[in-house]
Amino acid sequence: MHTTLKCCTFPVADLSGLKKKVLNWLRPFGTFCFLDNQQYRLAPPHEAECLVAAGVREWMEGTDIREADRFFDQEQWLFGHLSYELKNTLHHLVSHKEDRIGFPPYFLFSPQVVLAISGDCLTIHAEDPSAVYASLVQQPGAIDAAQMDSFEVKPVLSKEAYVQKIQSLQQHILRGDCYEINFCQAFFADGVSLDPFAVFHNLMRVSPNPFSAFYRLNGRYLLCASPERFLARKGAHLLSQPIKGTVKRDVQDPAHDEQLRDSLRLSQKERAENVMVVDLVRNDLTRICKPASVKVDELFGVYSFPQVHQLISTISGEVEDNTSFSQILEALFPMGSMTGAPKRNVMKLIDAYEQTGRGLFSGSVGYKAPNGDFDFNVVIRSIFYNKATQHLSYQVGSGITFYSEAEKEWEECMLKAEAIKKVLSL
Repeated sequence: MHTTLKCCTFPVADLSGLKKKVLNWLRPFGTFCFLDNQQYRLAPPHEAECLVAAGVREWMEGTDIREADRFFDQEQWLFGHLSYELKNTLHHLVSHKEDRIGFPPYFLFSPQVVLAISGDCLTIHAEDPSAVYASLVQQPGAIDAAQMDSFEVKPVLSKEAYVQKIQSLQQHILRGDCYEINFCQAFFADGVSLDPFAVFHNLMRVSPNPFSAFYRLNGRYLLCASPERFLARKGAHLLSQPIKGTVKRDVQDPAHDEQLRDSLRLSQKERAENVMVVDLVRNDLTRICKPASVKVDELFGVYSFPQVHQLISTISGEVEDNTSFSQILEALFPMGSMTGAPKRNVMKLIDAYEQTGRGLFSGSVGYKAPNGDFDFNVVIRSIFYNKATQHLSYQVGSGITFYSEAEKEWEECMLKAEAIKKVLSL
């Protein structure tokens, strides 16, 4: 039986400086999870502005998340990930696509240390919080500049091959196999030597987002600038906030930028995509929520991020008593914004048409608090890096309907990859 973690709170004078010290402090840990809200004001709010887990006390990993229910129910902090590949056991599917980064289908761990930064306070949960604080204070208050050898990032698909696949998928839509599908494409590089800490720091400078995550599992790294919440729980209340609808910002021209916001809000195509995923999430929630409790809290909310404006809707419900974590995931995972509808059909089409396995991309990273509340993101806008094999990759996608124009979908994918390309060229 592990010793109960003690809890102490310390003052924070410089939030930005403390985050950099925390990143430097994390370097020796083989496993950690750094979740950063980037000072966005969200509803519901995060547990903390920055929530960090370091070191492993206990852990579980595998292919079947149902085996982790008892572990998940313990009154302790848990952090970790849910890979897209969990779909195989949750929905009785088979996929043999290659994933060269190598995150397992799921990994959950109870940490040795939890740091929670909220307002002007740092709360440390550890066997010796004072010793942890003393170590933090001694860390450098800056991140070393990224030192990278040059490398070439290659697309798995050419533009021509991408357009052909979109046209083929639209034939499936015409036949009634599905009515929307999120199709993703991968970019990769080999022989890459880089400092993930410095690259993550650069990513946060270029694209700060409210569900950012820096996650290490031994030699595998996730550098994530996600704007999207998959699922949060507070008491019996479940809430999902899918994103569908994107337009590039013009931050140099505020008047034009506002016009772009309005065009997104009024776009029939983008609203159609958004309402499709809202219906999907609402139907998923009804499988595990109390009758008449599922509602759409906000439809077509327009939210602004550094590179893009996006349409975000909020759907919630009251979960039935004694519903396990795996039952919740069986109803809702993978998230509809990254699959399409109907979900099972499009997951089969994704396996048939995408060239590589998604792995952790379009999966989720997050935490569960000791009281059972949890919050998990959608893993998008992310760099994946395997330090042992020196393999780097990232993926981007968009929602395809019958009325989609393949050339414009290609352009949307390139827009979503813009921040990552910029970071890798710094």
